[in-house]
Amino acid sequence: MLNVQRCNLILKLINKNKNIKLTEIVDKLNVSEATVRRDLNLLEEKGKIKRVHGGAVLMDVAEEDIIFKKSIFSNEKNKIAKIAASFVKDGDKVYLDAGTTTGAMISYLAHKENITVITNGLSHLEELNKHKIQTYLIGGRIKGTTAAIVGGSAVLSLKNYSYDIAFVGANGVNEDGYSTPDEEEAAVKSTVVGNCSRVYFLCDSSKFFKKSFMNFARLEDGVLISEAKIPEELIKKRLNKNNQ
Repeated sequence: MLNVQRCNLILKLINKNKNIKLTEIVDKLNVSEATVRRDLNLLEEKGKIKRVHGGAVLMDVAEEDIIFKKSIFSNEKNKIAKIAASFVKDGDKVYLDAGTTTGAMISYLAHKENITVITNGLSHLEELNKHKIQTYLIGGRIKGTTAAIVGGSAVLSLKNYSYDIAFVGANGVNEDGYSTPDEEEAAVKSTVVGNCSRVYFLCDSSKFFKKSFMNFARLEDGVLISEAKIPEELIKKRLNKNNQ
């Protein structure tokens, strides 16, 4: 098979789910890992994909930045944010994940009494300060496209904090759980979920039955909040897992 043919087939495979693992390509194309790596490097050089640990994601998913995210599904995100904020009690220590939906919660938190916010969202700081909400920013590497604090240092930094309730975003939710395209963001989200008993996942309905590259939580790890009716398949799967 010619190099250009393999690259076109790889792009078709990635387009299906917006991401793919290297081992999947090896199995489907029946070629060596070395060949697949060369093809992925070529596609990345052409700006078609972004390499991640163990595979690749589409460039439009990988480079989706905070400004673009704010411009899409804004009404849906505001509905979700208002619902989510209603679960915060006066005096709560609140973890707010980086992201535009969690960011939309801040104005709805302004009237809460004596709350403290812990966040990895650099873009949240101006709004939190505006509403005089006591805030702690975790340490770590700043991811430019999403203004999120990520990486091993961020995971270690989280161990310094305890919080009563956490709100976490996701790029996809399906029967396997919640996922995101970036392994470093996935590590932070997973740590947050593991450290808190009251976890809410904020996903607009465009994320239903989508799967991104890295799973970071199971359906039973928290409550899904969306602007639309949550599909029965996800509800049943979560309830079945909780009852096991």
